[in-house]
Amino acid sequence: MKKLIAMFSLAGLLIFGTANVAYAQNKDAKAKTEQAEAAPAEEPAVEETTSDAAMTPSTDDEVSNQSFHQVLKTKFIEGGVEWMTPILLAFILGLALVIERIIYLNLATTNAEKLLKDVEAAIEKGGVNAAKDVCRDTKGPVASIFYQGLDRIDEGIEMVEKSIVSYGGVAMARLERNLGWISLVVAIAPMLGFLGTVVGMVQAFDAIEVAGDISPTVVAGGMKVALLTTVFGLIVALIIQVFYSYLSTKIESLVATMEDSSITFMDILVKHLRNK
Repeated sequence: MKKLIAMFSLAGLLIFGTANVAYAQNKDAKAKTEQAEAAPAEEPAVEETTSDAAMTPSTDDEVSNQSFHQVLKTKFIEGGVEWMTPILLAFILGLALVIERIIYLNLATTNAEKLLKDVEAAIEKGGVNAAKDVCRDTKGPVASIFYQGLDRIDEGIEMVEKSIVSYGGVAMARLERNLGWISLVVAIAPMLGFLGTVVGMVQAFDAIEVAGDISPTVVAGGMKVALLTTVFGLIVALIIQVFYSYLSTKIESLVATMEDSSITFMDILVKHLRNK
């Protein structure tokens, strides 16, 4: 898990560095544009306007020619690096935890029916020790629960049942590990977006106060920057929420399999003790 988190953190740093480089390039391009506009015109205004219209593409063409990554990077810069970075880090952390849980739960998935048949056949042929070997060679919490029960079969069926219930609770806790942090990312991502929105609104009203007039340009610019943080925060929360729902459903399925398999396993042990 630590390797996954480190890998995604490194990816986040690379994305953040790319955004900073793009931000610096945009500043340089803007400065050059301002210098060009400040320079005295040597040709008639009509010809300059015509040449500018011929040489400069429209805004719609520029937006359509940009790739998705470029648009995303532009919106990230427009939303404010200081407010968008925490949202990006929350997304990277949540995604790393989700990937770790998906890998763990997929490895924990066991064909319970086949395992029960193998355990029953091993008990009939080689006894409890053979059944222990089958459980030891099988991955997943179901096999671990069976092994704990077989390990205490000499102490009686009641002790076996208590052992299965106790270790089942431990296995369930391992399945649900890190779900709390994932739910925290789902909750905190939109909150970070709302915080950036509120701060952006305050900055917009400060600009209106300084200008002394409600200019549509000032208001629209401030509103755009303010709302971008909320949009990105909600997108992050939606993505992580989908994975959280998938993980919860997967865990419920595994727990149901564990409980059902444990009942059948107890029946096998009772049958074995009666025939012994």
